[in-house]
Amino acid sequence: MSPRTVIAGNWKMNMTPKETAAFFQGFFPSFSGLTSPELIVFPPSVSLAAALRARPEFPQVQVGIQNIYWEASGAFTGEISAPIARAAGATHTLIGHSERRHVFGETNEEVGWKVQAALAAGLVPMVCVGETLQERKDGRLTEVILEQLEAFLPVLTENPEASVLVAYEPVWAIGTGETATPQDASEAHGILRGCMREALGEERSRAIPILYGGSVKPGNAAELLAAPEVDGVLVGGASLDPGSFARIAEAG
Repeated sequence: MSPRTVIAGNWKMNMTPKETAAFFQGFFPSFSGLTSPELIVFPPSVSLAAALRARPEFPQVQVGIQNIYWEASGAFTGEISAPIARAAGATHTLIGHSERRHVFGETNEEVGWKVQAALAAGLVPMVCVGETLQERKDGRLTEVILEQLEAFLPVLTENPEASVLVAYEPVWAIGTGETATPQDASEAHGILRGCMREALGEERSRAIPILYGGSVKPGNAAELLAAPEVDGVLVGGASLDPGSFARIAEAG
């Protein structure tokens, strides 16, 4: 397993700046602090500053951005570049989330470009991979997630010191209430780890945390985190409630 546990919250298109401040006011008293996972939240970009203002008393929480564009600047209305995100205070960025892939048509090639841009700007990318229900039924789990992983592995081989995280999120388990079993998660994570081991070597591959994402809740977080090869969780809806997210963080 990775030497550290990572608990991340993706707020998606939720949480105004005012709601973000309220979240942290509720989270800090709720979290016992007895455990020491690495904590990351991904608010909407307009709430990034509010999150940064709210967290100085708890620097263990890092703040990321949900998406970046691969160009550093230019006439790309509505997009946010990695250098702009880093200058605004973000430490991490999500890349390749299933909603970016399936709602907005993001391709594996574009994921690779975004990973390159993130690393160049000093952001830590959390790259998401995962199969749809039909792909799983067709027996294509390994094919799909390795194709997604291999789209950005060359960037990592070119940047041997770069920090990166990988999140396995089966598309059929995101926001559906369905959750992959710990055995399902371990199988997929093992496939990803094996591929990274071949490309990057044992030591480097072990240093890259692989998170599970998909209907993670306080009731199943501990079981998922105890599964082999699961180094953390990427939490969606349950991360919007400070008490709920605190209980998941404590499971780490």
